[in-house]
Formats: sequence, C-alpha cells, structure tokens
Amino acid sequence: MTKEDIKIAVVGLGYVGLPLARLFSTKYKTIGFDTDVNRVKEIKSGVDSTMEISGESLLEALNNGFDCTSNIENIRCCNVYIVTVPTPVDKDNKPNLQPLMDASVAVGSVISKGDTVIYESTVYPGVTEEVCISLVEQTSGLKYNEDFFAGYSPERINPGDKEHTVEKIVKVTSGSTPEVADFVDELYNSVLINGTHKASSIRVAEASKVIENAQRDVNIAFMNELSKIFNAMGIDTHDVIDSASTKWNFIKLAPGLVGGHCIGVDPYYLIQKAQVYGVLPRIMVSARKLNDGMGDYVANQVIKCMNKNGIRIKNSNILILGVAFKENCPDIRNTKVVDIYNTFKEYTSNITIYDPYVDCQKVYDEYKLNITTDKQVAYSSKSYDAVILAVAHAEFLTLDVRALLKSEGIVYDVKGVLPKEIVDARL
Repeated sequence: MTKEDIKIAVVGLGYVGLPLARLFSTKYKTIGFDTDVNRVKEIKSGVDSTMEISGESLLEALNNGFDCTSNIENIRCCNVYIVTVPTPVDKDNKPNLQPLMDASVAVGSVISKGDTVIYESTVYPGVTEEVCISLVEQTSGLKYNEDFFAGYSPERINPGDKEHTVEKIVKVTSGSTPEVADFVDELYNSVLINGTHKASSIRVAEASKVIENAQRDVNIAFMNELSKIFNAMGIDTHDVIDSASTKWNFIKLAPGLVGGHCIGVDPYYLIQKAQVYGVLPRIMVSARKLNDGMGDYVANQVIKCMNKNGIRIKNSNILILGVAFKENCPDIRNTKVVDIYNTFKEYTSNITIYDPYVDCQKVYDEYKLNITTDKQVAYSSKSYDAVILAVAHAEFLTLDVRALLKSEGIVYDVKGVLPKEIVDARL
C-alpha cells in the first residue's frame, strides 16, 4: 500500500488509543473506534477526560479529518486495524483477556482480504497469534498470513507524562511475515520522532513488553523492602537512596505504592504463562506480594506515628491527599491508595479523600468511595489528626499541610516530596 492507500482504524480510545489515533491522523486517514458511546461523544466535542491530549490538539485533529465512532461498520473501510484495549486481571489476579477477545471479534467482523491488524495491548508471549488472530480468523472466515496479516507493537504510554509522549518514544515493532514486519515498522517510523526497534518475531515483541514492567515491579519491591528495613531501624530511606545514588551505576528508584494498569498488572500475565511451562517465577511472585501490601503498611506506619503522638486512633479525623494511581493525572485504575483507606476505615469513618484530578463518580463506581474534588471542602477543617500525602499532585507540593492539623497531628509523606522539616514520617 502507498501512503495514500492506508486507512487506519484504532480500536479502543483510552489512554493509549486516543493519543495514537491523533498521531496517525497527522499522516493518514484515521478513524477511532470505541464501544463507549459517551467517550466518543466527548472526544468529538474536543474533550479528553484522560488529559492525555489537550483540547487544542484534539480539535485540530478533528478539523483535519480525524473521526471517531461507536459504530463498528464505520471502520469497515479501513485496511489497518490497531487494537489498543486494556488487558486487566480479575479479582484473583488472573489475566482477563475478554476485552482483547471482544476487540478481535469486532475486527474480524469488518476486516477484508489484504488487511493488517496490529495489537498494542500488553500480553504474555503467544496471545496475539494463539488467541487474538484465531478469533479474527474464525469471525472473518479469512486465513491468517494468506488473506490477512498481523503485527504487534506494544504500547509505551505513560499516563500523565508530558515529556515521553507517544511521538517521542521508541516503539518495538514486529510482523507475522518479514514483509509485514517491514510494513509495520515503516508505518510507525513515519510518525515517530525517535524511530523504532524491529523485533525478530511477534512473540519476542510480546515478551519484551511484559518484562519492561515486571523489571520495574521487582526493582520497586526491593526499594519497598529496604524502606521497611530502614524504617524499623529509624533510618530515613530517602537519605540512604540519595547517598547511594552518588555511585555512577546505582539505579535510583524510590519506595512507593505500585498501582496503575501496567506495573501492578502486567507481571501477573508472565507469572501465569511461566507456570504453564512448569516454571515458578519466585522473584516476580514475591515482588507482587510485597508491593500489593504497601497500602496496608503505609496505614499502619501512620497509626504508629499517631500512637507516638498520643493521638487516639478510634474516630480520628484523617485527610488523604490523592486517590489517582500517580501524580497529575486522573487515572484511578488499580490505585493502592484505596488500601490505605480500607485499613483506616476499621478504626474511623472520619476519612476525607481529596483529589482535584479525578472523577468522583468513577471513583465511587469502581471502589464505592465517596471523595471530594473541592479543595474548600478538604481544607475547611483545621483539625485533622493525620494528613497523608499519597499522590504527588502539583497542588499538594506547595500546600501548608501543617495548617490543617491539630497541634499534635502528624503528616505522613508517602512520596517523599514534601520538605523534611514539615513531615513526621515518610515511606
């Protein structure tokens, strides 16, 4: 296909899909598809509630021909389908491939001979060809690598990151045949500033993505374990890290809550697949267990500080700053701040959670938590027994936290970003 022939459909318009669709629309005819009718309406009005794209950029794309739809028939005219739907885990931390399977069936219902489907969703090695492509074949009646072709280029979107945006990251690419691998690589190269890395196979590309986040999970787990050790010894972990990082090859990471839709989820995909092959990934399993327990650990550290200050825990007044899984973004998926709340609610119902970035209704729908996005509501009380900075939103960094406390109240800094002299303890 020539550039003029290429018509791209991006299936899934969330944190990954919409920025990608907007980028491709600068060079190619592009249509975004999402089953969420309200999401499509929002985008077509020039609004992105994920805050990944500014209203100005989105309106510019719409004015220059980008379109989106919730009607699957409207993408039948396309010949390149890029699937960017989420790959979550269930309540038992087992991979849930249903969104990916549904998307594959949807693509199979409109794909034609000669078309290419490219997956970006994070999966364990083998899912693209063994699960997704199989469904496309069954639905379409077309034969893989004869009638249609496939590629895999794992997403690397970092929600809320305005520096490493989609056009600036290096993308791994792959294809189901050498020719298709070249086509996929050239397609992405045409819109990326820093180019691509062409993997030797789809399975290699799948594996490369899943270990990116597994590696970070293990490294952060080590820092969380160090935090537990040094806290028990009365040593400031952040001071230790600052000192150690003066060595040229020290990897500087910080302890913290590991939530979100990537680092806290992706390792489970590789863990399950490894066990199918008879391998027990002990390091990854231990890292996941340790990181998943950090919310409860933080709450108990706060309770310890309160006890030292003579503060009665029962019916105490607690303010938690932030509920998003990371700073300066509205993403609440798999947030571990909820675990802090759940530990405290055993002792008190006087818990205020304030986050200016998130959607209150979405938080309630997902976690059954009532929060506030109104700073006047959150800051009106000057009698909190404890203020916990859980998320490093920009607003919180300049807040006079101690002005919100009772005289004996405590400040606990999960992120280690507040001045040391105003906090009682930090992770």
